[in-house]
Amino acid sequence: MLTPLDIHNKEFKKGLRGYDVNDVDEFLDEIIRDFESLYKENLELKEQLMKQQDDIDRYKTIEDTLQSTMVLAQKTAEEAIINSEKEAELIVAEARQKAEGIVSGSHDRVTECLSRVQELKAYEKQIKLRLKGFLTTQLQMMDDGYHLDGVEKDGVEVIEEAGMEEVDEMSVTKEIFKGESLESEGE
Repeated sequence: MLTPLDIHNKEFKKGLRGYDVNDVDEFLDEIIRDFESLYKENLELKEQLMKQQDDIDRYKTIEDTLQSTMVLAQKTAEEAIINSEKEAELIVAEARQKAEGIVSGSHDRVTECLSRVQELKAYEKQIKLRLKGFLTTQLQMMDDGYHLDGVEKDGVEVIEEAGMEEVDEMSVTKEIFKGESLESEGE
């Protein structure tokens, strides 16, 4: 490609009847000025084009970085959701296990209490039978006219002599029932 300097330094050979040298020089000077202006403009446009291409390359790099960042953020969010769902499932499973343990423990406690109630009912029947036997014996002794010597204060000594075992069992039974009601109230 020609440069303005090439045009300026170009010399033509002179012939016999050639062009007027002054006209040619003036025209060449005009061409040099226009060509020089176009040449500078072309260089400036090439520089701008290179600069814009660099900007485009930089923007493409930024875009690629943003896309990879978005993909990474999306993967991280998905992993966080999956992890939180797994953690929630574990918490629910643990809560169910604890609830089952509590229900099972309560069931065992109820079974134990029912068993104890059955034992106490059986003991109550036994005490009633003994008390009935004791009272029957006392009534029979009264009907038979059986009297004991040394009766004190409202017949207390008579009861003690006639059936101490039965009276002791009755007081023990009272204590047991008191203790049971105290235990169940405390719980």
